[in-house]
Amino acid sequence: MLCISLPSAKSFMQLAGLCISSVVVSFTVSAADVERQASVENQASANRQELLSPSLVNVERYPEADVSHPVPQFSVDASWPKMPKTLIIGQVPGLSVDKNDNLWLLHRPNSLSKLDVGLTNNMGLCCEAAPHVLQFSPQGDLLNAWGGPEISPSINGENQWPATVHGLYVDDENTVWLGGNGDGDHVVLNFTEKGEFIRQFGIRGKTDGNLSKSTLGNPADIFHNTHTNKVFIADGYINKRVTAFNTEANEFDQLWGAYGTAPGGGTREGAFDVSQATANASATSTKAQNFGDIVHCVTQASDGRIYVCDRRNNRIQVFKADESGTVNFMQDVIVAGETGGLGTASDIAFSPDNKYMYVADMMNGRIWILLHENYQVLGSFGRPGRYPGQFTWLHSVVADSEGNLYTSEVSTGRRVQKFVLTGFESEQ
Repeated sequence: MLCISLPSAKSFMQLAGLCISSVVVSFTVSAADVERQASVENQASANRQELLSPSLVNVERYPEADVSHPVPQFSVDASWPKMPKTLIIGQVPGLSVDKNDNLWLLHRPNSLSKLDVGLTNNMGLCCEAAPHVLQFSPQGDLLNAWGGPEISPSINGENQWPATVHGLYVDDENTVWLGGNGDGDHVVLNFTEKGEFIRQFGIRGKTDGNLSKSTLGNPADIFHNTHTNKVFIADGYINKRVTAFNTEANEFDQLWGAYGTAPGGGTREGAFDVSQATANASATSTKAQNFGDIVHCVTQASDGRIYVCDRRNNRIQVFKADESGTVNFMQDVIVAGETGGLGTASDIAFSPDNKYMYVADMMNGRIWILLHENYQVLGSFGRPGRYPGQFTWLHSVVADSEGNLYTSEVSTGRRVQKFVLTGFESEQ
């Protein structure tokens, strides 16, 4: 067990410690990996020149002691994105980068107040709520916008669009996946990039526990592997599990809980509401045998490892499927394990060369930078706040092919930020 201690905290916004289980992983560096790294470094050098631009703002960063590895450095682009003059976004519970490096975001128009949308209510000169799903170019220009009940099917008279959207993924075929964590939102929907309905898994208003092969329970996140035709779902606001479906046959594939065992620990009684998002540190356990009651993310790295955010328990669980497709537990990655409140492990992204892993820490308002091969913590950046480079209810993080990061915030945060990769530094 490798333990990394941070300075003792005088408030819940500072961390009491971070421990990471060590593991030996064998890696082969290919010519393509070397070429990708060279490309990333060249782009970082070009980005460094852009620091002369007043829109790039330095961020608060926290290096780790005794780190000899180069650490990615970021500045936030305070001018990104370029929203149309009359549009405004609310809470942003989902981000994804497509194969062309366009940034997609999912937001909640219903999180905006009447005063926010004064133009709609004939109360002011601005604004109108943007559609739920927005696509931006790397430069921040709006390319595409759609979403809402009008594009979603109805089953037994009930429209399937979620009451409170949550989680977004754009796959390699540029189809868009989204879920929901509002009352009755037990569904994942799939659309074309233009907003045409393709299919769904689950059904609004119906849930049947952790072992169900057909229903969901407030799904939080989605990852679709187009090579294996599997869609993984973090089924985590009512249920406490990951479930997978085959997208070629559109049928159930498998499910699992913590440590790759059958999911347990019961389900949330009644509908989720935001008051249930927080907990005391005593209510969390980095060694819990079941997932906590917010299984918040699922993603898969290019080497096949599957990552699940057990936000309530301040940990990421790492899995990998064997040749038969059976998912096996590899290890825990503990993220600021003594944190209470909102919990830490909210979302995960990887650098384009797969060398670095980034973890969005909701409670502490930080992005943790880890060496992907062994999960060594190299540093972190950000802090709670509302200015550029700070976070309020940090929710999602994604990376583009140039190594830049995008983050989103919910609750009173209600924004997306772009962090430009400006170089690599060694802390020694």
